[in-house]
Amino acid sequence: MLIAQNWVTGLLRHANPDFAVSSEDLDAGFVRVGFETEGYEPIPETTGPLVIGVVRNIEELTQFKKPIRYCKVDVGDANDTGELQGIVCGARNFAEGDTVVVSLPGAELPGGFRIAARETYDHVSEGMICSAAELGLADKQNAGIITLDPSYGNPGDDAREALGLGDTVFDVNVTPDRGYALSARGLTREIASAFDLTYTDVAEAPEVSGIDVSGVPAPTGELLDIDVRPETKAVRFGLRKVTGINPAAESPYWLQRELMLSGQRPVNAATDVTNYIMLLLGQPMHAFDAQQITGGLIVRNAAASETFETLDHITRNLHAEDVVICDETGIQSMAGVMGGTRSEISESTTDVYFEAATWDPITVARTSRRHKLSSEASRRFERGVDPAVVEVALDMACALLVDIAGGTVEPARTVVGEVPTPSTITLRVTHPSELVGVDYDRDTVIRRLEEVGCTVEVSACGGKLDVTPPTWRTDISMPEDLIEEIMRLEGLEDIPLVLPTPVGGRGLTPAQLRRRAVGHALAYHGYAEILPSPFIAGDTFDVWGLAADDERRRAVTVQNPLEADRAILGTTLLPSMLDSLARNVARGRTDISLFGLQQVSFARAETSPMPSVAARLSDEELTEVLDSLPYQPLHVATVGSGNIEFAGPWGAGRAYTYADAIESARIVARAAGVELDVTSAEELPWHPGRCAALVVDGTVVGHAGELHPQVIEALGLPERTCAMELDLTALPLEETFPAPVLSSFPALHQDIALVVDENIPAEEVRRVVVEGAGDLLEDVELFDIYRSDALGEGRKSLAFSLLFRAGDRTLTDEEANEHRLKAAELAKERLGADMRA
Repeated sequence: MLIAQNWVTGLLRHANPDFAVSSEDLDAGFVRVGFETEGYEPIPETTGPLVIGVVRNIEELTQFKKPIRYCKVDVGDANDTGELQGIVCGARNFAEGDTVVVSLPGAELPGGFRIAARETYDHVSEGMICSAAELGLADKQNAGIITLDPSYGNPGDDAREALGLGDTVFDVNVTPDRGYALSARGLTREIASAFDLTYTDVAEAPEVSGIDVSGVPAPTGELLDIDVRPETKAVRFGLRKVTGINPAAESPYWLQRELMLSGQRPVNAATDVTNYIMLLLGQPMHAFDAQQITGGLIVRNAAASETFETLDHITRNLHAEDVVICDETGIQSMAGVMGGTRSEISESTTDVYFEAATWDPITVARTSRRHKLSSEASRRFERGVDPAVVEVALDMACALLVDIAGGTVEPARTVVGEVPTPSTITLRVTHPSELVGVDYDRDTVIRRLEEVGCTVEVSACGGKLDVTPPTWRTDISMPEDLIEEIMRLEGLEDIPLVLPTPVGGRGLTPAQLRRRAVGHALAYHGYAEILPSPFIAGDTFDVWGLAADDERRRAVTVQNPLEADRAILGTTLLPSMLDSLARNVARGRTDISLFGLQQVSFARAETSPMPSVAARLSDEELTEVLDSLPYQPLHVATVGSGNIEFAGPWGAGRAYTYADAIESARIVARAAGVELDVTSAEELPWHPGRCAALVVDGTVVGHAGELHPQVIEALGLPERTCAMELDLTALPLEETFPAPVLSSFPALHQDIALVVDENIPAEEVRRVVVEGAGDLLEDVELFDIYRSDALGEGRKSLAFSLLFRAGDRTLTDEEANEHRLKAAELAKERLGADMRA
């Protein structure tokens, strides 16, 4: 929140007249009570003569393309002559007799803009009548120049002090749980605690802010019939009316100044009042043109087909959960977010309805995000506002508007809803000291809780406190919240730093070790790790063409997704992996291989139970809740495209193929310490002829291969893109202690070439060779596939390298050859294989 230093200190000086603080100390004060600041900046300096002036004469210059005025301004003796100063000005929001701000020749405005006498529009302009933007009070150019009340000074007086140009603006970082601090009321309370000052709540004593509510009549009856529907979850709704205001009246400079320094743009008197009260109390308000309201008001949920034009002149299609305020003619406001153009305050408005309400935070937050419409009001409502200030805000707004624009406050007032009573929290006096490790005596605990605004009652035994949080602290609900308040107000820096004594343990679990080993293995083989997003597009499985009963369609739907088109949790890592691959390819990285290691989610129940939190769950309720949680196995996936071996002086490159995808699964299996079998399969989104099922102990744990061409085309991926995904949780997990003993005897290498039918997979031949070669076979690897007319039509030759070793002796060539021939015999028996010489 942006707030001026002088506003904070000015409110505190009501009860602490001698309080003064530098910007550096005030910044430290915010930090001391737990509020970081994004920084602070003084109002940019204006040097040279900047004085109060009074416009004595205005000559309209009509011979030019745009309206121009030549003004004679009384600047006293500031021009060393006492004569009227001639100034050319194009603004229209001032008249003869108005008090203005004048920069005379020799002045330098923020941004290095030097003022000098110069001839323009056939006249010599000897200075400038200044706007707020030109003096560094606002980022954007205002509609007109600053007009002041005559009490700001006499002609020729220096304008800097009167305008408050020596102020500093703080950008306070308010965390989402402390909505009360999005106001001068909340921030001054915190600064009072930081500097041990007496705090006077402006909501209880409006005169602290300079607003006199004594003239506002006490409510004597209902103003309008208001129907607040229960489904809106609205807590309170209040309305008050001011009639007969001057529609041309402008907000005084002091009010406009606070708005501009807080990042708000002055609009008109009624709207400015609502914004000022919001910044002061933290209570957002809305002003309706009362003449545009017909009949009573209804607060209801919108119909799904309704449309509404908001004040930003955008027509919005409403949702059934949006809360709207309507009269007999239709919707007048989107509750808690923004008003509408039908009852907007205009240049002819003379009667005003002020509305102040307390809306359901979640409802406002969802409406704001649904319509991508974040307003100052919605920011406060979604963080929680104080329901007890509705009446105070209405009275202060009415009093301020009457003071600015005249008019009369009607005695009738309508307020629907009661202030919720916060729940009392029981806190042991010794609990803060026990939890934090700092000795907080009872008086300190009570004093700090009362500073926060809590009501504290001491039990008869004196060992417990019954603490009732204030209505504006919706974030306090348990003893630990109270202890946190004590800690931050007493000073987090006073908490001793004690390093915990490490407790011996077994280190990583076997599952954690396996996960780390798999990640390291893939990285060592050239795969780059990414963190796949858990959210996937809702049409992913339709694009893949999965059957309606496919297990992967059993996805969990998110109620409040970050992106509306990605509202389900993935049952597979591939969608996110392929998105990452596509992004890299789009940015010129065509040779790429990625891996991801993350949990996926399978739904186990249609809905989740919502048991009461008032008491501990029963065993049956706990079982029901646990059974509704999604099943989240750990998956590992790889994707690749382009070249896996690059071309260069060493030779030609090699493309990433389905064989590399299958090999990535073997890398995972070796790292996990399991035996992996590979068989042909047909599984979308893989190519039906280039897909392998990954099998461990007879169970399919994943698939690998080349993606289906239609999927590649639909996702905009490179041709022949390959992928692998494997369920790590499904792999058997055993601790292998001690490490295996390695044989000290030499190994013997033998090669075998087997001619088989073309349709027999190489993996099937390899398994038969392993079985036939017996226990002495240590390793087998396919190193060549050969096809020739000499082999016969539909035949291929598979060459394997065999490694034999015995654990207790040195093998002879005869023994190794004997086992090689046994492997060939079994292959001939099982597969009809012929051994090539």
